[in-house]
Amino acid sequence: MAGILSNLRATVIVSLVLAALYLGAYVLTGSIELNSAFWQGLARWTHVVAGIMWIGLLWYFNFVQIPNMPKIPDEQKPAIGKVIAPAALFWFRWGAAFTVLTGLMVAGLRGYSMEVLTLGVAAEIYTPQYSFIGIGMWLAIIMAANVWFVIWPNQKIALGMVEAEADAKPKAARTAMLFSRTNTLLSFPMLIAMAMAQTVFG
Repeated sequence: MAGILSNLRATVIVSLVLAALYLGAYVLTGSIELNSAFWQGLARWTHVVAGIMWIGLLWYFNFVQIPNMPKIPDEQKPAIGKVIAPAALFWFRWGAAFTVLTGLMVAGLRGYSMEVLTLGVAAEIYTPQYSFIGIGMWLAIIMAANVWFVIWPNQKIALGMVEAEADAKPKAARTAMLFSRTNTLLSFPMLIAMAMAQTVFG
């Protein structure tokens, strides 16, 4: 067991196998049918997994790394900037991309993509659920755009991953921080839509 837990890849693979066995047992016993609800549920699971990766890292940056960077001795800061931050940013940006992609997949499988993206304007019959979930989707799209088109390019400058003037680094770091903080600000209302849409509207 220690061999599995000592290796992240092995740990993740075993976790996925356990998840498949858990779900498979219910499918094989006939408790869960392989119908549209099953595929919607599977898509929702991938959406939740990607979202945890994304928002978890967003909150790590904002609740842990950024506030504590001033407390780290200068000689230790390169370890954060050269090793930890680039790895975290990789999972952060791809978590954002897959969260949006799988969210659109869930909406497509539920048959209301256009309705929620237009906040109910394109619906034959308007229901508040369309605007409720649609606002959450647009907040997530804005947040993901911030990640890919503002935070990531500026972090590459701030961390020295791309060539830039020395005085550009502090400015890029501040821009990345402000947009990351903007995403934190948007995350709680976005999660209201994601977590509550199916329960409050059925």
